[in-house]
Amino acid sequence: MRRASPDSGALRTFAATALPSVVVSHFGSAYRNPDATPSLVYSGRMCRNIRTLHNFDPPASESEVEAAALQYVRKISGFTKPSRANEEAFNAAVQAVTAASLDLLGRLTTSAAPKNREVEAAKARARSAQRYAA
Repeated sequence: MRRASPDSGALRTFAATALPSVVVSHFGSAYRNPDATPSLVYSGRMCRNIRTLHNFDPPASESEVEAAALQYVRKISGFTKPSRANEEAFNAAVQAVTAASLDLLGRLTTSAAPKNREVEAAKARARSAQRYAA
């Protein structure tokens, strides 16, 4: 017996209007539209687990940059923990992203005053409370 699928018609309608870079198949699965222009594919929003590290007082430590690199590599690879066969490539990618990120953070300049970590954390908690309020 065939399982009832979710209302894929509503999902397709939502995807067509709100997410032009996403196509929803007749089976309810979503995939990236290869014909979408890059400006439509990337909405400018980052993954919630990857945080801005530039322009903080005190500056981001190397361990914070490495943690962000690990999150990035996990996100793009789809692995939380790679298999033994992929472990070397995964670790090399984390090291490469860490090095590139440290280089980038070292070269960036701004005229804005450094952000206070506690103030930014309080703002994030307030946004989270509002988002998850019942």
